[in-house]
Amino acid sequence: MKQRRLGSLHVSEVGLGCNNFGGRLDQAATTAVVHAALDAGVTFFDTADIYGDTQSEVMLGVALGARRGEAVVASKFGMLHDKSGVCATPDYVRASCDASLRRLGTDVIDLYQLHFPDDATPLAETLGALQDLVARGKVREIGCSNFSADQLRAAAHAAGAGPGFVSVQSQYSLLARQPESDGVLAACAELGVGFLPFYPLANGLLTGKVRPGEPIPEGTRLALMPDDRKVHWLGERLRSRVDALIAYGDEAGVPVLDFAFSWLLEHPAVASVIAGASSAEQVRANAHAVRDLTPAQRRRLDELTDEA
Repeated sequence: MKQRRLGSLHVSEVGLGCNNFGGRLDQAATTAVVHAALDAGVTFFDTADIYGDTQSEVMLGVALGARRGEAVVASKFGMLHDKSGVCATPDYVRASCDASLRRLGTDVIDLYQLHFPDDATPLAETLGALQDLVARGKVREIGCSNFSADQLRAAAHAAGAGPGFVSVQSQYSLLARQPESDGVLAACAELGVGFLPFYPLANGLLTGKVRPGEPIPEGTRLALMPDDRKVHWLGERLRSRVDALIAYGDEAGVPVLDFAFSWLLEHPAVASVIAGASSAEQVRANAHAVRDLTPAQRRRLDELTDEA
């Protein structure tokens, strides 16, 4: 597994999203997935204080145990636990960090990220609290999620001479290419901010398990999704693109899963592709999905998804 720079950190090109921990996965299953990831060279683990109703952090910490030194641990804060809004006041930042450190069972969070912008709190105040956490050794690097290009630039200005955001998480995949048109990727290149795609497999559509004309496999995220969300993910617009990608993959002898990871990693701003996994087999498949694409393959993938 190759490593890429993210601020002062080195992270694996494929990361593990931990949103299944404490929800779909119990502690035993979580530990099996985490150890399989480490054994496959995956060192970057991304969680949040609201995942699994706070249990994702707890289970990740237990699973890492004595292997904590092999991992780069990222967590997020800001979404209120009752999901009523976002808070990034200095007091909330400090309290959230201490709570996450306790749950993770560690003395430092490698990458601490603001989950959503807080329009009610001046960004300079939030950044000041985060910079204090870095100075106190509780956090190594800071990042953000769901920020626009303008918000990234505002954050860089507000950080002044102190530590600033080294990363931003946004949805990005072959089926969701908005960061190319909304300026976020361009802002990352301009500011030296690493980009971390979430939903890189489009909620399972790009795993290769959803085949043309076949029902959604039982037990998958798509099958378990509420009906109101399936309208988007299983609508004709996305399914037709998936069918075209699978057909091209069959023609080229390349699994669509490999295309999904490798296409994202072709972009120089992408530091790591974070994908969830519910089994050791899935995390191993993700870890081995990275390959060098030919120019012709890249062009064809762009053509098939250029309106995504």
